[in-house]
Amino acid sequence: MSQLIRLQDIQATHRDVIGDDYYDPTGKTAYGVNEEKIGKIDGALVEDTTGRIRYLIADVGGWFSSKEVLIPAGLARIVGDDVFFDSLTKSQVEAMEVYDHDYQYSYKEQNEKDRKAFVADTIPTEERMELNETSYNAPDTLELLEERLTVNKDRIVAGLVKVGKHVVTEERNVDVELEEEHAHIERTNVDRPTDRRIGETGTTETIAVELEAERARVGKETYVTEEVNVGKTTERHTETIVETIQREELDIDRDGNVVDGKGKLYEGNDVTADDVRRARGM
Repeated sequence: MSQLIRLQDIQATHRDVIGDDYYDPTGKTAYGVNEEKIGKIDGALVEDTTGRIRYLIADVGGWFSSKEVLIPAGLARIVGDDVFFDSLTKSQVEAMEVYDHDYQYSYKEQNEKDRKAFVADTIPTEERMELNETSYNAPDTLELLEERLTVNKDRIVAGLVKVGKHVVTEERNVDVELEEEHAHIERTNVDRPTDRRIGETGTTETIAVELEAERARVGKETYVTEEVNVGKTTERHTETIVETIQREELDIDRDGNVVDGKGKLYEGNDVTADDVRRARGM
């Protein structure tokens, strides 16, 4: 009968069993059915002889004020820093025993308790679950996440152009050619006899001659001298944005091999350890 010990204990005392790059879910955020946040992972229980993860220790404080339970590792789906128990319901967790830090658990004993807990009468019929061996196999696949930059463009007011007008007053000189008349008197000496006598009525005569002159009359007319149209032109330029992004990569043991969720070499049909080493230039 294999005993179950905490992952942190086997890491400290039996490093040779699990290697240096063993996956540790401690501290990951835990989610239940419908991706409802239920708490966090406080650790894991592994077999003392193989180092295989069999249970995740979950603090389900999101559903209960304070409770830690053992959840079969095969029910977990690990995505980055999150652990999803897609089929785990509150009724199922309520039927589980509280995890005892001081108790020495065995795989067989706990397995029997689980099979009863997941079909307990307190659980609604549609939520009851028959566990099998695969329910205790830690997930072999880790989803690796990568951040990618997404660039959007916002239109902003970069400037404002206002066009108005004002009145400018200035003096202008205009040359105008004017005409005016002046009296021109010509006197001609004559010597001829006349019947008129000096002093007689009608002998005193006055001649009036009107003298004309031109005067400048200045008027003002308004003309359109310029038309102003205000439009917009679009210029394009390239702006370089520097941002830090993250991605997740596989953990490789000290021999350059890919380690799966059970701490063993990954020997999939499609990808081998040699394939990974070649891809990583090792």
